[in-house]
Amino acid sequence: MTGISSSASTLFLAAVILASMATVPAQGPAISSDPHGVRLTDLGDLGGGSSYANALNDRGQVVGESSTPSSRQHGFLWSNGRMFDLGDLGGGSSIAMAVNNRGQVVGRSSTASQETHAFLWTDGVMSDLGTLGGRWSEASDINEPGQVVGSSTRADGQSHAFLWTRGTIEDLGTLGGETSWAVAISNAGHVAGHSTTASGENHAFLWSDGTMIDLGDLGGGLSVPAAVNNRGQVVGLSLTASSETHAFLWSDGVMKDLGTLGGDYSQATGINSAGRVAGLSYTASGEIHLVLWTPEEIVDLGRIGTTSDTGLEINEHGQVSGDSRTPSGMPHAVLWTGRELVDLGALDGGGSYAEGLNNRGQVCGGSSTASGPDHAVLWTVA
Repeated sequence: MTGISSSASTLFLAAVILASMATVPAQGPAISSDPHGVRLTDLGDLGGGSSYANALNDRGQVVGESSTPSSRQHGFLWSNGRMFDLGDLGGGSSIAMAVNNRGQVVGRSSTASQETHAFLWTDGVMSDLGTLGGRWSEASDINEPGQVVGSSTRADGQSHAFLWTRGTIEDLGTLGGETSWAVAISNAGHVAGHSTTASGENHAFLWSDGTMIDLGDLGGGLSVPAAVNNRGQVVGLSLTASSETHAFLWSDGVMKDLGTLGGDYSQATGINSAGRVAGLSYTASGEIHLVLWTPEEIVDLGRIGTTSDTGLEINEHGQVSGDSRTPSGMPHAVLWTGRELVDLGALDGGGSYAEGLNNRGQVCGGSSTASGPDHAVLWTVA
């Protein structure tokens, strides 16, 4: 996967930054109410009533988690109209986080010894990827060659980023501090993540061919990556010297401040092979807008009214998925088609949210249902 693939630690750090900012009232989105041939598919559940999508591939296969009749949570793979239970590593629970175009799925599962381990599911078999010596690991992303990245505790209890390749798990080290986390991997094998430094700061890194590169920051001592493309370009957010939070693009050794729409906050969440970057930004008046950064300019895609970065991704065609709010304040998944921002709707007229976008313009996510619990869904736009 070359789009955004955020780890829990990345979202946590972003949330800490957001929490320090003043709350902005939700705004009605400048989105089309015309359904534009949107087909909304309820992916169902594994018998427990609820399900949640986390990612999808270009074949339209969706992965996530669902409750079972025994009230456990199991990872699932939805393919060709059927939801398959991926099982677990002996501990009764699992979560699927990412899937490649070969249908290989990664995530985390509890084990019979009540540890949590990263897994790789291939052709009906869930394999334990092990740890770096500790009791916990989780996989966050997988690329087309089948390389897996994630984070794991070591014997000393510290968490380190790892790369798993053909049966071998490798500790990627740190930037001089004690901890590191891997967020995403490109099909070329570039790993984006973040690590503490010897001075105690948290910096984004790019790992390639055995070397971890410190991407620095925009002057404020903090940077967090969100995505990496096949050219080794990395995007994310960073604190500036004036304590604002700005989106960044790191390319060829230079971290570039992507700026804002006039406000004091922006965040980059995805990048495609052409170097186009998706994210969100505050305007001078305090509104929250979806944005697209091209090599030439920053393009305002419209008001969305939420700081949620969940599912805010860009594909190879420049389409952008994300979340917005209707004029009544209801959260809805949206898709920028390249011409307009389309409201993707919900199963029962209630709320919905995006989680992933593929190169066919399909969006996976979740929606409220008439029965109450959320269901994983797949949107296809004509």
